[in-house]
Amino acid sequence: MDKHIIREAMLSLETSALQSAREKYLDYVASALLDRSEPIENDEQAQAKMASDLSEALDDTVHDHTDKIAKLGMIDFGPKSRVEEGALIKLSGHHFVIAVSTGKFSCDGRDVMGISTKAPIYAEIEGLRAGESLQFNGRKLVVEEVD
Repeated sequence: MDKHIIREAMLSLETSALQSAREKYLDYVASALLDRSEPIENDEQAQAKMASDLSEALDDTVHDHTDKIAKLGMIDFGPKSRVEEGALIKLSGHHFVIAVSTGKFSCDGRDVMGISTKAPIYAEIEGLRAGESLQFNGRKLVVEEVD
């Protein structure tokens, strides 16, 4: 599996998610604005406050996707012999790329999921080589491949 194709797929996913988050953010910001030229009802004020709070939460999402896109641009996706950032691994039958967290996506006919270096599982698998195993949440996991 070509890791450069995986990186492009991850960038595409994050770019789409960023665009969606921006659109939602702008919608909520627009609904949070009150028309000061007319009397403001209490329920309008409450709705505007709720929309403002939601827009702040969506702003965090926008920043999260922006940060992920920047990080994907900096990661070395070259060949790896042990589990580290930029590695593509097969862990107990499942493919993961060590980069940023993502949902499952399909690439080159395989399901792949992104794992952040901040994820608890990464702390357990960091530095392992193909053929090594670990215990995680009471389950034995085997690192089958590292690329």
